[in-house]
Amino acid sequence: MDTTIVGIDVAKDRLDVAVRPSGELFVVERNAGGLELLVERLKPLAPTLVVLEATGGFETVAAAALAAAGLPVVVVNPAQVRAFAKAIGQRAKTDPIDAAVIAHFAEATKPEPRPLPDEATRLLADLVARRRQIVEMIGSERQREKRATARIKKSIARLIKALEKELASVNGDIDDAVHGSPAWRDKEDLLASVPGIGPIIARTLIADLPELGRLDRKKIAALAGLAPFTRQSGQWRGRSFIGGGRSKVRTALFMGAMTARRHNPILKAFFARLVAAGKPRMVALIAVARKLLTILNAVLRDQKPWQTA
Repeated sequence: MDTTIVGIDVAKDRLDVAVRPSGELFVVERNAGGLELLVERLKPLAPTLVVLEATGGFETVAAAALAAAGLPVVVVNPAQVRAFAKAIGQRAKTDPIDAAVIAHFAEATKPEPRPLPDEATRLLADLVARRRQIVEMIGSERQREKRATARIKKSIARLIKALEKELASVNGDIDDAVHGSPAWRDKEDLLASVPGIGPIIARTLIADLPELGRLDRKKIAALAGLAPFTRQSGQWRGRSFIGGGRSKVRTALFMGAMTARRHNPILKAFFARLVAAGKPRMVALIAVARKLLTILNAVLRDQKPWQTA
Protein backbone atom coordinates (compact mmCIF):
# COMPACT_ATOMS: atom_id res chain seq x y z
CA MET A 1 0.00 0.00 0.00
CA ASP A 2 1.35 3.42 -0.98
CA THR A 3 2.31 5.73 1.85
CA THR A 4 1.14 9.32 1.72
CA ILE A 5 3.73 12.11 1.79
CA VAL A 6 2.87 15.81 1.95
CA GLY A 7 5.14 18.63 0.80
CA ILE A 8 4.37 22.23 1.80
CA ASP A 9 5.88 25.33 0.23
CA VAL A 10 5.69 28.15 2.78
CA ALA A 11 5.27 31.77 1.71
CA LYS A 12 4.53 34.88 3.73
CA ASP A 13 0.77 34.71 3.24
CA ARG A 14 0.02 31.21 1.86
CA LEU A 15 0.87 27.54 2.03
CA ASP A 16 1.00 25.52 -1.20
CA VAL A 17 0.43 21.83 -0.50
CA ALA A 18 1.28 18.80 -2.65
CA VAL A 19 0.32 15.20 -1.82
CA ARG A 20 2.13 12.13 -3.13
CA PRO A 21 1.40 9.75 -4.72
CA SER A 22 -2.10 11.09 -5.48
CA GLY A 23 -0.78 14.31 -7.05
CA GLU A 24 -3.37 16.42 -5.23
CA LEU A 25 -2.51 20.14 -4.98
CA PHE A 26 -4.24 22.81 -2.90
CA VAL A 27 -3.57 26.16 -1.22
CA VAL A 28 -4.48 27.56 2.20
CA GLU A 29 -3.80 30.93 3.75
CA ARG A 30 -0.98 31.17 6.30
CA ASN A 31 -3.21 32.28 9.15
CA ALA A 32 -5.21 30.65 11.94
CA GLY A 33 -8.13 29.72 9.67
CA GLY A 34 -5.86 28.38 6.96
CA LEU A 35 -3.91 26.24 9.42
CA GLU A 36 -7.14 24.78 10.81
CA LEU A 37 -8.27 23.94 7.28
CA LEU A 38 -4.86 22.40 6.51
CA VAL A 39 -5.07 20.11 9.55
CA GLU A 40 -8.65 19.13 8.65
CA ARG A 41 -7.59 18.14 5.13
CA LEU A 42 -4.44 16.28 6.11
CA LYS A 43 -5.60 14.23 9.10
CA PRO A 44 -7.90 11.93 7.08
CA LEU A 45 -4.99 11.21 4.72
CA ALA A 46 -2.89 9.86 7.65
CA PRO A 47 0.39 10.96 6.01
CA THR A 48 3.62 9.26 7.04
CA LEU A 49 5.51 12.56 6.54
CA VAL A 50 4.57 16.23 6.27
CA VAL A 51 7.61 18.16 5.07
CA LEU A 52 8.25 21.92 5.03
CA GLU A 53 11.35 23.89 4.07
CA ALA A 54 13.07 26.15 6.59
CA THR A 55 12.13 29.61 5.30
CA GLY A 56 13.49 32.14 7.75
CA GLY A 57 10.85 31.50 10.42
CA PHE A 58 7.68 31.55 8.27
CA GLU A 59 7.46 27.77 8.65
CA THR A 60 7.53 27.75 12.47
CA VAL A 61 3.85 28.42 13.18
CA ALA A 62 2.72 26.00 10.47
CA ALA A 63 5.03 23.25 11.73
CA ALA A 64 3.87 23.81 15.32
CA ALA A 65 0.20 23.64 14.33
CA LEU A 66 0.72 20.41 12.39
CA ALA A 67 2.78 18.82 15.17
CA ALA A 68 0.15 19.81 17.76
CA ALA A 69 -2.40 17.94 15.64
CA GLY A 70 -0.29 14.80 15.89
CA LEU A 71 1.01 14.88 12.32
CA PRO A 72 4.62 13.72 11.62
CA VAL A 73 6.31 17.01 10.72
CA VAL A 74 9.83 17.48 9.35
CA VAL A 75 11.50 20.82 8.56
CA VAL A 76 14.23 20.32 5.94
CA ASN A 77 17.14 22.34 4.60
CA PRO A 78 16.04 24.23 1.43
CA ALA A 79 19.51 23.80 -0.10
CA GLN A 80 19.00 20.03 -0.11
CA VAL A 81 15.63 20.39 -1.83
CA ARG A 82 17.09 22.73 -4.47
CA ALA A 83 19.90 20.26 -5.15
CA PHE A 84 17.33 17.46 -5.47
CA ALA A 85 15.25 19.55 -7.90
CA LYS A 86 18.32 20.16 -10.03
CA ALA A 87 19.21 16.46 -9.96
CA ILE A 88 15.78 15.44 -11.31
CA GLY A 89 15.86 18.20 -13.94
CA GLN A 90 13.14 20.34 -12.40
CA ARG A 91 13.97 23.85 -13.64
CA ALA A 92 10.54 25.49 -13.57
CA LYS A 93 9.79 27.26 -10.30
CA THR A 94 6.33 28.12 -9.00
CA ASP A 95 4.87 27.62 -5.54
CA PRO A 96 2.82 24.52 -6.51
CA ILE A 97 5.83 23.02 -8.30
CA ASP A 98 8.02 23.74 -5.25
CA ALA A 99 5.52 21.96 -3.01
CA ALA A 100 5.52 18.95 -5.36
CA VAL A 101 9.33 18.88 -5.39
CA ILE A 102 9.42 18.98 -1.57
CA ALA A 103 7.03 16.02 -1.43
CA HIS A 104 9.09 14.12 -4.04
CA PHE A 105 12.30 14.89 -2.07
CA ALA A 106 10.71 13.57 1.13
CA GLU A 107 9.49 10.42 -0.62
CA ALA A 108 12.99 9.76 -1.98
CA THR A 109 15.03 10.59 1.15
CA LYS A 110 12.57 9.77 3.97
CA PRO A 111 13.81 12.32 6.55
CA GLU A 112 13.13 11.29 10.13
CA PRO A 113 10.46 13.26 12.02
CA ARG A 114 11.70 14.77 15.26
CA PRO A 115 9.72 16.40 18.06
CA LEU A 116 9.62 20.18 17.82
CA PRO A 117 11.10 22.14 20.72
CA ASP A 118 8.63 23.04 23.43
CA GLU A 119 7.65 26.67 24.06
CA ALA A 120 10.28 27.18 26.78
CA THR A 121 13.06 25.87 24.52
CA ARG A 122 11.92 28.11 21.67
CA LEU A 123 12.00 31.09 24.05
CA LEU A 124 15.56 30.26 25.08
CA ALA A 125 16.53 29.88 21.41
CA ASP A 126 15.06 33.32 20.68
CA LEU A 127 16.97 34.86 23.60
CA VAL A 128 20.24 33.24 22.55
CA ALA A 129 19.69 34.44 18.96
CA ARG A 130 18.94 37.96 20.17
CA ARG A 131 22.11 37.97 22.27
CA ARG A 132 24.12 36.94 19.21
CA GLN A 133 22.55 39.76 17.16
CA ILE A 134 23.38 42.36 19.80
CA VAL A 135 26.99 41.14 20.08
CA GLU A 136 27.32 41.40 16.28
CA MET A 137 25.89 44.93 16.33
CA ILE A 138 28.37 45.97 19.03
CA GLY A 139 31.21 44.48 16.99
CA SER A 140 30.07 46.34 13.86
CA GLU A 141 29.89 49.65 15.73
CA ARG A 142 33.38 49.15 17.18
CA GLN A 143 34.70 48.60 13.64
CA ARG A 144 33.03 51.81 12.46
CA GLU A 145 34.46 53.67 15.44
CA LYS A 146 38.01 53.03 14.17
CA ARG A 147 37.34 55.02 10.97
CA ALA A 148 34.89 57.62 12.27
CA THR A 149 35.39 61.35 12.83
CA ALA A 150 35.29 62.76 16.35
CA ARG A 151 31.62 63.79 15.99
CA ILE A 152 30.51 60.40 14.71
CA LYS A 153 32.52 58.63 17.44
CA LYS A 154 30.30 60.29 20.04
CA SER A 155 27.21 58.92 18.31
CA ILE A 156 28.76 55.47 18.09
CA ALA A 157 29.74 55.57 21.77
CA ARG A 158 26.13 56.37 22.77
CA LEU A 159 24.81 53.51 20.65
CA ILE A 160 27.38 51.04 22.01
CA LYS A 161 26.44 52.05 25.55
CA ALA A 162 22.75 51.40 24.79
CA LEU A 163 23.55 48.06 23.14
CA GLU A 164 25.69 46.97 26.08
CA LYS A 165 22.83 47.80 28.43
CA GLU A 166 20.46 45.74 26.29
CA LEU A 167 23.01 42.90 26.19
CA ALA A 168 23.13 42.86 29.98
CA SER A 169 19.33 42.69 30.06
CA VAL A 170 19.19 39.78 27.60
CA ASN A 171 21.95 37.98 29.54
CA GLY A 172 19.81 38.33 32.64
CA ASP A 173 16.79 36.91 30.83
CA ILE A 174 18.88 33.94 29.67
CA ASP A 175 20.15 33.34 33.20
CA ASP A 176 16.60 33.44 34.54
CA ALA A 177 15.38 31.03 31.86
CA VAL A 178 18.17 28.51 32.48
CA HIS A 179 18.17 28.67 36.24
CA GLY A 180 14.37 28.58 36.32
CA SER A 181 14.41 25.15 34.68
CA PRO A 182 15.97 22.29 36.67
CA ALA A 183 16.36 20.22 33.47
CA TRP A 184 18.22 23.01 31.68
CA ARG A 185 20.32 23.77 34.74
CA ASP A 186 21.39 20.13 34.94
CA LYS A 187 22.19 20.11 31.19
CA GLU A 188 24.24 23.29 31.47
CA ASP A 189 26.21 21.87 34.41
CA LEU A 190 26.94 18.65 32.50
CA LEU A 191 28.03 20.48 29.33
CA ALA A 192 30.13 23.02 31.26
CA SER A 193 32.01 20.15 32.95
CA VAL A 194 33.87 19.71 29.63
CA PRO A 195 36.86 22.10 29.42
CA GLY A 196 36.24 24.50 26.54
CA ILE A 197 32.50 24.84 27.15
CA GLY A 198 31.32 27.97 28.96
CA PRO A 199 27.78 29.14 29.79
CA ILE A 200 27.11 30.85 26.44
CA ILE A 201 28.16 27.83 24.36
CA ALA A 202 26.25 25.47 26.67
CA ARG A 203 23.07 27.55 26.37
CA THR A 204 23.43 27.78 22.60
CA LEU A 205 23.62 23.99 22.41
CA ILE A 206 20.62 23.56 24.73
CA ALA A 207 18.56 26.01 22.66
CA ASP A 208 19.65 25.15 19.11
CA LEU A 209 20.60 21.46 19.37
CA PRO A 210 17.94 19.86 21.61
CA GLU A 211 18.73 16.46 20.02
CA LEU A 212 22.14 16.43 21.77
CA GLY A 213 22.46 13.27 23.84
CA ARG A 214 19.65 11.49 21.98
CA LEU A 215 21.31 10.65 18.64
CA ASP A 216 24.42 8.68 17.68
CA ARG A 217 27.65 10.53 16.94
CA LYS A 218 27.23 10.45 13.13
CA LYS A 219 23.71 11.86 13.18
CA ILE A 220 24.53 14.58 15.70
CA ALA A 221 27.62 15.58 13.66
CA ALA A 222 25.44 15.85 10.55
CA LEU A 223 22.92 18.06 12.38
CA ALA A 224 25.74 20.38 13.46
CA GLY A 225 27.24 20.43 9.96
CA LEU A 226 30.45 18.76 11.16
CA ALA A 227 30.10 15.45 9.33
CA PRO A 228 32.78 15.29 6.58
CA PHE A 229 31.82 14.45 3.00
CA THR A 230 34.29 13.63 0.24
CA ARG A 231 34.21 14.47 -3.47
CA GLN A 232 35.17 11.33 -5.40
CA SER A 233 34.91 10.12 -8.98
CA GLY A 234 36.54 6.90 -10.21
CA GLN A 235 40.19 6.91 -9.16
CA TRP A 236 40.08 10.61 -8.29
CA ARG A 237 39.46 11.50 -4.71
CA GLY A 238 39.01 15.11 -3.70
CA ARG A 239 39.24 16.86 -0.38
CA SER A 240 36.70 16.30 2.39
CA PHE A 241 34.40 19.16 3.32
CA ILE A 242 31.91 20.03 6.01
CA GLY A 243 28.78 22.06 5.52
CA GLY A 244 25.02 22.29 5.95
CA GLY A 245 23.56 21.62 9.36
CA ARG A 246 22.95 24.32 11.94
CA SER A 247 25.43 27.13 11.43
CA LYS A 248 24.81 28.69 14.86
CA VAL A 249 25.67 25.40 16.55
CA ARG A 250 28.74 24.90 14.36
CA THR A 251 29.99 28.41 15.17
CA ALA A 252 29.55 27.77 18.91
CA LEU A 253 31.44 24.48 18.66
CA PHE A 254 34.32 26.12 16.78
CA MET A 255 34.61 28.67 19.59
CA GLY A 256 34.62 25.82 22.10
CA ALA A 257 37.22 23.92 20.06
CA MET A 258 39.55 26.94 20.02
CA THR A 259 39.47 27.01 23.81
CA ALA A 260 39.54 23.23 24.22
CA ARG A 261 42.70 22.80 22.11
CA ARG A 262 44.51 24.90 24.70
CA HIS A 263 42.86 23.88 27.97
CA ASN A 264 41.27 20.43 27.54
CA PRO A 265 44.09 17.88 28.06
CA ILE A 266 42.57 15.22 25.77
CA LEU A 267 41.68 17.59 22.94
CA LYS A 268 44.94 19.51 23.32
CA ALA A 269 46.89 16.27 22.76
CA PHE A 270 44.54 15.29 19.92
CA PHE A 271 45.11 18.61 18.14
CA ALA A 272 48.89 18.35 18.61
CA ARG A 273 48.94 14.81 17.13
CA LEU A 274 47.04 15.93 14.04
CA VAL A 275 49.29 18.94 13.44
CA ALA A 276 52.42 16.80 13.99
CA ALA A 277 51.07 14.34 11.40
CA GLY A 278 50.98 17.17 8.85
CA LYS A 279 47.31 18.12 8.99
CA PRO A 280 46.61 21.83 8.32
CA ARG A 281 45.69 23.64 11.53
CA MET A 282 42.16 24.42 10.32
CA VAL A 283 41.55 20.77 9.44
CA ALA A 284 42.84 19.81 12.90
CA LEU A 285 40.54 22.39 14.51
CA ILE A 286 37.51 20.99 12.66
CA ALA A 287 38.45 17.52 13.92
CA VAL A 288 38.68 18.91 17.46
CA ALA A 289 35.22 20.49 17.12
CA ARG A 290 33.80 17.18 15.90
CA LYS A 291 35.43 15.24 18.75
CA LEU A 292 34.23 17.87 21.24
CA LEU A 293 30.67 17.38 19.96
CA THR A 294 31.03 13.60 20.36
CA ILE A 295 32.16 14.10 23.98
CA LEU A 296 29.26 16.46 24.72
CA ASN A 297 26.80 14.03 23.15
CA ALA A 298 28.10 11.22 25.35
CA VAL A 299 28.03 13.40 28.49
CA LEU A 300 24.32 14.16 28.03
CA ARG A 301 23.51 10.62 26.91
CA ASP A 302 25.11 9.07 29.99
CA GLN A 303 24.14 11.94 32.33
CA LYS A 304 27.66 11.94 33.78
CA PRO A 305 30.07 14.90 34.02
CA TRP A 306 33.18 14.76 31.84
CA GLN A 307 36.25 13.17 33.39
CA THR A 308 39.85 13.13 32.15
CA ALA A 309 40.41 9.49 32.98
